[in-house]
Order: sequence, then structure tokens, then C-alpha cells
Amino acid sequence: MASTIEMPKSWWARNAHGLKTVFRLLLGVAWLVNGVLKFTSGYVDSFLSDVQNSQASAPSWLSGWYSFWATQASSNASLIVYTVGALEIVLGLALLLGFARKIAYSGGAVLSLLIWAIPEGFGGPYQGGSGGTDIGTGVVYAIAFLGLIVINATYGPSRWSLDHLIERLYPRWSRIAEFGGRAAISAPTGGRVPSPAK
Repeated sequence: MASTIEMPKSWWARNAHGLKTVFRLLLGVAWLVNGVLKFTSGYVDSFLSDVQNSQASAPSWLSGWYSFWATQASSNASLIVYTVGALEIVLGLALLLGFARKIAYSGGAVLSLLIWAIPEGFGGPYQGGSGGTDIGTGVVYAIAFLGLIVINATYGPSRWSLDHLIERLYPRWSRIAEFGGRAAISAPTGGRVPSPAK
């Protein structure tokens, strides 16, 4: 039987559950604001020009991708922008409430990459001048969602979430809410490290 060695906990480790909730809430506020702005800022009028600008500065091997989206944006700009805005609002609310986090985190990463790939033009790293110095925000959001996935898989359920309340009544909900399902509930919370077997 392996013994355990008690490791001193840093402030970050002692407060990991609260910090992961704060991080989730901050990201939720950002997505909620993004979604609301899609409906209130007039972005629908500039969406086509964003796609066309991305198309103009993209390398030739991406021309088919941007031709497709420029065609869609010219005929369906409102549908695209408002659909994305609605998805951002739903995502922001899911993050704020801690609801269906497994779906929210995965969907948020995919949505972020789509935003990065279409109106942001993959950040334009292939552009010359100042345009080539910014990788875009969509990829940063995708990395943030991947971080939430890793945190959720490492630290298990979030006690400050709607998912936690639902899981107490319906344990199978963890399949929708948690990375690792029920195994995440018994995941270690840090501080105790098994010593090597002798």
C-alpha cells in the first residue's frame, strides 16, 4: 500500500475551486457582452467587409474558403451575425450559470475557432506590415476554453454551478456536465501526492 506525502498548498491550490469559478464567470461575461453587441452595435453592416478584407489579404490557397464565406455574407449577413450573436449569448449564460459545461466549453472552443477563421481571417499572420503582428482574438478564446476543459478534468465538478445541483438529483447529468463523468467527482483536488511504490 502506497503512503502519501503531504505537500504544502500554495494560495492558488487552496483556492482553486473558487478561482476556476471566477475564471468561468469572467469568460461568461465577455461572451454575453459579445453576443449582445452583435445585436446592438450595427456589426451586421460591416460583417461582409470584414470577410472581404480577410479574403483580400489571405493567401491564394485560402481563396476557396473566403469565396464561400463572402458569398454567404453577401446574401445572409443578418442570419450569420445574429445566429452567432444568439450562440454567444447562450454560451455566456451557460458559463455564468455553470450549465452543461462540457457542451459549453467544447462548443465555445469550436465557435471561437470559427470566428477566428472567418471574420478574423485566421488573425492574418501571413499579412505584411502591422496586420501580421496579431493572431486574432478567436484563437485566444479557444485556448481559454481548452484551459477550462483541463481545469474541469483536473479538479472535477464545480460546486458553484447549476450542473452541481442537477448532478446531486440526477447523477447521470455528469455525462453532459463533466469531463470524465462520474470519475471527475472523485478526482483529487491537489495537495496529496502518492509516494513512489517501494
